[in-house]
Amino acid sequence: MMEHLKDFDIVKDEESADIIVVNSCTVTNSADNRAKSYVNRVSNLGKRVIFAGCGAISKGEKLFSEGKVFGVFGHSQKEEINSLLKKEEKFVKIGDLKSIEKSIVYDFEGKNRAFIKIQEGCDFKCSYCIIPSVRGKARSLDEEKILEQIRVLTLRDYSEFILTGTNIGSYGKDTGTSLGQLLKRISLIRGVKRVRLGSIEPSQIDEEFWEIVDESWLEKHLHIALQHTNEEMLKIMHRRNSFKSDEILFDKLSSKGFAIGTDFIVGHPGETKERFEDGYAKLKELPLTHIHCFTYSKRDGTASAFMSDTVSKEIAKKRHKMVTELIEEKNYNFRKRVNAPLFILVEESKEGYYTGLDQFYNRIKIKSDKDIEKEWIVIDQFEAKKDANYANY
Repeated sequence: MMEHLKDFDIVKDEESADIIVVNSCTVTNSADNRAKSYVNRVSNLGKRVIFAGCGAISKGEKLFSEGKVFGVFGHSQKEEINSLLKKEEKFVKIGDLKSIEKSIVYDFEGKNRAFIKIQEGCDFKCSYCIIPSVRGKARSLDEEKILEQIRVLTLRDYSEFILTGTNIGSYGKDTGTSLGQLLKRISLIRGVKRVRLGSIEPSQIDEEFWEIVDESWLEKHLHIALQHTNEEMLKIMHRRNSFKSDEILFDKLSSKGFAIGTDFIVGHPGETKERFEDGYAKLKELPLTHIHCFTYSKRDGTASAFMSDTVSKEIAKKRHKMVTELIEEKNYNFRKRVNAPLFILVEESKEGYYTGLDQFYNRIKIKSDKDIEKEWIVIDQFEAKKDANYANY
């Protein structure tokens, strides 16, 4: 959206803005509520508020009818933002769920890494998730456009690229290509030093993907969404994975030196004491190093919202703490075992340290007399502490 704002100045705070565009999230009821609270607050400042993002479909028209926002537009209208913000009359342009972005982002202000969107939408039907309803079916961005964007960004000194999307593992299913094929083509672009992937599903790691897992340009960290490790819970959640095959996959990746992250939901309806304890015991067995652990939040319009056998917030909070602490300890042990050099793109200088992420997606804090900000460096010796790795350079 910022790339298409040709006739406006972008300011850094609400007070000095005339127009505020709210790029909303609607993944949970609480996300909706936070967006609505923010809209109420900034509209009271006398600002013209435009509501965009996923919430445009779920809540946009209601906010508009209540007079809380001046305009509403959906994802398919993002490239029209410049003309939409010029409108003198109030508007609602929700758009459709079939559009594909054609624009190229040439800069990421304040970032050392570039985020490359490669696809939109999701064909999965997980019981707790509203995303397919507000983002549509999986569809891939044009491969040549993706490659062109990366070529342009390498000329602007970007060298680490993060591939993003709603469900990036589905890339190419509708266009006759694949994520593995795209990655191979990206790796041939001069100036690309590291490629990191967003979240992928276990079933989406295919034979073509296995052909590139040993390549040095692929980050040695994969985030593979499991959501749970109890078989009954996976069925309740309408998931496509099973723990038995997940364990084989994770062990194989671990044997190749990968750090592995996952998503995990605690407190979902049906998560009895026995099912949680079984899932927790299986988590102990997996070679995990990172986790996004979520406490289940009811989302209106999903199958899970109608399920009984709910879990109290207090119990869910305790389970969240158990899972998080378990994987934190696994991460610490993983970092203590690493004896390979660490390859780091230094991001910033903060509180006396230079900081960045290594190829295993672990944070490192570096003391150095040199100015190494935005530089690629190699660290041969470091100390693993609970909060991060530490080194001198």
